[in-house]
Formats: sequence, C-alpha cells, structure tokens
Amino acid sequence: MAYRVALLGGSYDPVHHGHVALGAHFAHLLQVDQLRVIPAGLPWQKSNLKATPQQRAEMAALAFAGADYDVVVDLQEIERAEQGLATYTIDTLRQVRAELGPSASIAFLMGADQLQRLDTWHEWQALFDYAHICVAARPGFNLAAAGLPPAVAEAFSRRLGTPEQIRNTPHGLTYLAQDFAVDISATEIRAALQRGDSANSLIPPLVLDYIEQHNLYKS
Repeated sequence: MAYRVALLGGSYDPVHHGHVALGAHFAHLLQVDQLRVIPAGLPWQKSNLKATPQQRAEMAALAFAGADYDVVVDLQEIERAEQGLATYTIDTLRQVRAELGPSASIAFLMGADQLQRLDTWHEWQALFDYAHICVAARPGFNLAAAGLPPAVAEAFSRRLGTPEQIRNTPHGLTYLAQDFAVDISATEIRAALQRGDSANSLIPPLVLDYIEQHNLYKS
C-alpha cells in the first residue's frame, strides 16, 4: 500500500479551529500516514503577517498537539524565506515528492477561497503533476456557481476523484468536501483580539495561551 501524506499550508496568523478541522477531516477521510502542517515563509499574496515565522510555526504545533494521527510541522517554506527565496507551493510539492518518491499519495489541502484564485498561483497547472488537490468548501459553496476561473473549473472538474482513488494513486485528482461546515476567518480573529474580544470559540486553548503570553495581535 502506498504511503499517504496530506499537506496543509497556511500563514497560520493565527492558526484556528478551521485549520485543525480541515486537517482532521482529510486526515481521516484519506486515512493518511501523516499530516504535514506547512507554515508559509514569505507568501507573495500576503505581505502583512503579524506574527514571526517562528511564532506561527509554534502556534501550528500547539494547535495540532492533541491530534489522533501523526502530525509534523514542516518548516521548508520558512527556511526558503530565510534564504531570501520566494515561497511557492509548487516548490514545496516538488520537494515533498522528491523526498517520498513517485508512488506516495500526496494530497494538498486548501479552502475554497484559495481554489477561486488558483490561477494566480505560480505554475498552478503543474501542481497536479505532484499532488492531488483536495478542497474544503465553506457552507453554501457550489462548484458550478462558484465563479471559478474557467481554466480552474475545467481542470478541477475533469480530475474529480473519490477518496479511495486519491488514497491509492500518487497525484492528479481533485476532491471537494462540500459538507465542511467550518467558516472562520483569521482576519476576523485578529480584529477581535485587537479589540480585546474573546476568541475562545475560534482558537485552540493552547494557541490562545501562546497569543496572550507573547502579547500578539494587540495593536
């Protein structure tokens, strides 16, 4: 049986219950051997990160500390950024594929909001050569009515597969989890924390403790 790994990238500024739920959903659905949580280094589409790379990585580790599956925080994008290199998902997928070999099943996880602008990603069409693309849709999302860029809609729809197919093939398929009822915005969380409002229901307790200890998002 092929080794199965899911990759969950993100800025994690801060990490919240939505990230954890997305990772858990696909970790169990795809029966992965490992979930790799990959904090972004210097994401070119997000230049206003508030926490440092180390803080974002540490928050990610705390958020997934209680998982009932194997979780690794992968620092490769942060390490590339420290070398002054751009952070592109395609480079991350190439590195993981080179590490795990041609037969491993690699699933890259994302939210529907990322799918809607996938055509702006560097070499986005090559992503399918290295991984499956699995999308968690927020409540009310409909693939046909989502206003996806035509090229993205065509590529995603043509490659739709089942969880079983994704578990047992290396790359090239897509999956849409339409029953994913988590709708949390990191932007809204930062705004709430800055106002001094409670974010207990949105952030794992260990992460909230970390935010308070390091006085993050206060101004």
